[in-house]
Amino acid sequence: MQDNQKSALVNIVTYPWNLLLRTSDNAAGIALATLIGICAGFGAYVFWKLIEFSSWLFFKKGADWFSFLDEYYIIVIPAIGGLIFGPIVYFLAREAKGEGPPEIMESIATKGGRIRTRVAAIKILASSICIGSGGSVGREGPIVQIGGSLGSAIGQLFRIPDQWLQTLVLCGVAGGVSATFNAPIAGAFFALEVIQRRIVARNVGFVILSSVMASVVARAILFNEDNPTSFKIPVEYGMESNQEILLYILLGLVCAAAGLFFVKFFYKAEDLFARVKIADYLKPALGGLIVGVIGFLSIEYVSSDILTADIFGVGYGSHYGPGGESLDTGPVDTLLSGDAGVSIVLALLALKVLATSITLGSGGSGGVFAPSLFIGAALGGAFGSLFHDAFPSATAPAGAYAMVGMAAFFAVVVRGPITAIIIIFELTGDYEIILPVMAAVVVGVIISHVFSKESIYTHRLKRQGIDLKLMEERDVMRTVTVSQVMTRDFPTVPPQMPVTDLLRQMERMGHLGFPVVNAEGKLIGIVTLTDVHNATEKEGIDIDRLTVADIATNKSLLVVHPEQTLHQALLGPGAREFGCIPVIDRNDPTKLLGVLRRHDIVRAYMTGTSRSASGPRPPDGSVVF
Repeated sequence: MQDNQKSALVNIVTYPWNLLLRTSDNAAGIALATLIGICAGFGAYVFWKLIEFSSWLFFKKGADWFSFLDEYYIIVIPAIGGLIFGPIVYFLAREAKGEGPPEIMESIATKGGRIRTRVAAIKILASSICIGSGGSVGREGPIVQIGGSLGSAIGQLFRIPDQWLQTLVLCGVAGGVSATFNAPIAGAFFALEVIQRRIVARNVGFVILSSVMASVVARAILFNEDNPTSFKIPVEYGMESNQEILLYILLGLVCAAAGLFFVKFFYKAEDLFARVKIADYLKPALGGLIVGVIGFLSIEYVSSDILTADIFGVGYGSHYGPGGESLDTGPVDTLLSGDAGVSIVLALLALKVLATSITLGSGGSGGVFAPSLFIGAALGGAFGSLFHDAFPSATAPAGAYAMVGMAAFFAVVVRGPITAIIIIFELTGDYEIILPVMAAVVVGVIISHVFSKESIYTHRLKRQGIDLKLMEERDVMRTVTVSQVMTRDFPTVPPQMPVTDLLRQMERMGHLGFPVVNAEGKLIGIVTLTDVHNATEKEGIDIDRLTVADIATNKSLLVVHPEQTLHQALLGPGAREFGCIPVIDRNDPTKLLGVLRRHDIVRAYMTGTSRSASGPRPPDGSVVF
């Protein structure tokens, strides 16, 4: 099909949406958020099924194909997976390598939310092969990138402006997480708190709507009453005594230290693979071979009658285990039951940290979301076992500490305390455990922030030379609207006012210019001290006979609209030379709403940069936690 035919087809498809967008921003936002949520829900379903098929292919059929290797076949399975997805990512979409969220954050910060359309398809394919072949990564990170890519693709199809496009990307992110966990509130907060890094009032509703629609789809095709969440939560947990809260606070401190270590170790492994002298598309196979050895050792020497120490894949829910056996649960589910011994759990913890770092450090495609939950559950489980064995009547079972550790470690690694707290509540429906979760999460995040300001995601961006905080500081003018900073009750002058009176008013009030408004209250121009000087420099002019109407600027009048950003307002020709610009109603050019002064612009910039210095914060009209 020729380019002009394609363009005509796109126009036919997108015309109703563009008409709706022009008619009502909110109506278009609701429609697009709903569409993206539904697409993200089905995207999560397709991704889930591809992982299931890939797991069956590599572990079930692989056991038959490599039967001559006996139980050692699992060593080569991750390497074979790496040989397949490595070239796919390298040659088709290198953005699909790694965790996923950093790439979404980069696209929002530097590209206006624009993501190549092919990324979603390549990410689904590469991550499903990586996870299904035993890569020690999660599916939540990829679904963040998949959902965000779908949101971007839909926005670009309907030619949405960048500011709206970024919101649609967040809608896709929220929908992906929501559908994966059946946790719509946590999905929305992950998009806002972790990806956007602030909660902005103007896009919260659309993100929540998309998250809800994705969860509705997931409940219809992925979850049911027998399988309501991704995890198998055996019992409801709570505190045995009020004094036990001190142990959970201590667990938060332990998770802070462990989380900081994990992030540092994670990037050390990546640096190590960067120095390996082989082609980048072959490195996932090398990493897969090492992970295969780790996985074999964990199953042979760490597994017990209760816990199968399987470090392959996401670590929870139904999957095909080594030997091709179909399993309904994973190690995380066992850890949440609190039945495993301390030494076994600590060994599993160390092996999972190592396997995840190697999988992603070598170029694997998957997330750190699930591994963080796995590691946190193991850390909390070991911690709980020690104290429960010592004080059985005064402490909750180890499973309670595994659940709290899961939330706290995740919060430390991704710096998403609200998301961590809410996701545990949505997964368990257990309000009794919320107090320990909140205590451990908040302590862990605060302490870790003292030693490092970066999450595992922003740390990657910083390694690539992208400082989000610095970019927010530079980009203040693009986020603040005229309506947020303009002076509304600014004095005006009538056209019949003598210029001599105008000069006295300028001297008395300290203003160098005024909007000119007639008796009907309509804006007809603007008069400045420069206009007075230009008029009086002409020969034969008697200033005592001049009125404001004689000297005011009323042709090609520079005006701005309240919904424009300061960046857009200052792009106008001559805007930077004016000390005072009228702000008018877009639908009524004679209706004066206020003025935009240099003082307003400087104040907005200073406020925005001071907020950025203490952390990423939005302009007025948004809420930050």
